[in-house]
Amino acid sequence: MRSHRARVVSACLVLLLGGASASAQVTAPEPPGGWPVVTVHGETWSQQTLLQRNLGGRDDQSTAFPPHLIVGNIYYVGTNSLATFLIATPQGHILINSSYERNVPVIQKSVEALGFKFSDIKVLLGSHAHGDHMEGDAAMKALSGAQVVAMAEDVPALERMQPGGKPHPIDRVIHDGDTVTLGGTTLVAHLTPGHTRGCTTWTLKVTEGGRSLDVVIVGSLGVNPGFQLVNNAEVPAIADEFRRAFKVSRGLPCDVPLASHPAMYRLAQKYARLDKGGLNPFIDPAGYVAELDLTEAMFQAVLAAQQKLAGK
Repeated sequence: MRSHRARVVSACLVLLLGGASASAQVTAPEPPGGWPVVTVHGETWSQQTLLQRNLGGRDDQSTAFPPHLIVGNIYYVGTNSLATFLIATPQGHILINSSYERNVPVIQKSVEALGFKFSDIKVLLGSHAHGDHMEGDAAMKALSGAQVVAMAEDVPALERMQPGGKPHPIDRVIHDGDTVTLGGTTLVAHLTPGHTRGCTTWTLKVTEGGRSLDVVIVGSLGVNPGFQLVNNAEVPAIADEFRRAFKVSRGLPCDVPLASHPAMYRLAQKYARLDKGGLNPFIDPAGYVAELDLTEAMFQAVLAAQQKLAGK
């Protein structure tokens, strides 16, 4: 039986590395019994369409979304379907997610369009050890000189991530509950495993309009096509790791939900409402809970389908 990692790579190969268009469908082979389907808060999703929502096509992955201020000192500098966040401070900046190496110039252009210097990025964080989020770490460090920080459980996967043969830089290894502080802003790293062994959800507090807000940047809680939740020889307790991730996530106070894929917090819809008066649309605690409900329901559906198949 193939390893968990090999199955994931096979399932996502066309969208992550190929030339799929924005309208292309995920090409993972349909599992026995069909795609697990859930209906949550009036919306119906299959495992396949949920992944498609997050990834989009190759053009979505490399086309800059308009850079903008989200809340407090947090800015969006990512693409249409791969999120990168800039946290600006008086002592330099923190960047979360370098994305694919090919996207580093796209991110640089967005950072500079907001009036910031790329060389002022002092710390580079990541959400989880998949190429669409952290492949560009070496290129990003070469351009900015930033310190690269990684969750311990993701280090082995990151060390194998060497685009063009470049070693993956890791300057600081962190663990669950560790903090990263720069210029008066402190982020807390929460281990939310399952999607990868070291998948990391970051939290921080910001102030807007005199109000203190809790921000949660979700690493990922998705069960992609090809993930093996039952009889996984490489990660026998993977289902328990996902359960831990949901428990931790539900325990985090959240006013502003963000995530490694912008569709997970409905960026496009919220951005369209900016500057139209009223409450900042990114302040959305109900949206955080709704996304947790969706991803946990899908996890349960996939787990049940795989358990049924294994029982046969």
